Amino acid sequence: MYCKNCGQELNENQEVCLSCGFKKGNGSKYCQNCGSAVRDPGQEICINCGAKLHNSDLFGDGSPNLAGQNKWVMAIICFLVGTLGIHNFIMGENKKGIFKIIMTCCCGIGFIFMLIDFVRILTDSYVVDPTKLV
Repeated sequence: MYCKNCGQELNENQEVCLSCGFKKGNGSKYCQNCGSAVRDPGQEICINCGAKLHNSDLFGDGSPNLAGQNKWVMAIICFLVGTLGIHNFIMGENKKGIFKIIMTCCCGIGFIFMLIDFVRILTDSYVVDPTKLV
């Protein structure tokens, strides 16, 4: 496996690339299978080894940043019931989901968290991390 940002070889247990600091699976400059450079940002298949590059397409199907969930489905769920953190539970972020339910019920500020998540999902900057609280 290779870093998708800098092309350095990674072992199976690494969570981040030691050369560039990117989380394993993030980036789109190099093929994760063979480490060769990706010529076109919209390229779906590596022309060197034939592996799928996992670039997010128009629908964002299987995005590694959303725990394999569809980008547009997560955006709609977040917009409709994001104040209760339902999208967090779907992506495996149970602590965040419980935190948002408490913040909505006690303080009424769940709407702010929903807006932040909604924008981050749409801009592909949302990264799932089940260990973080917020």
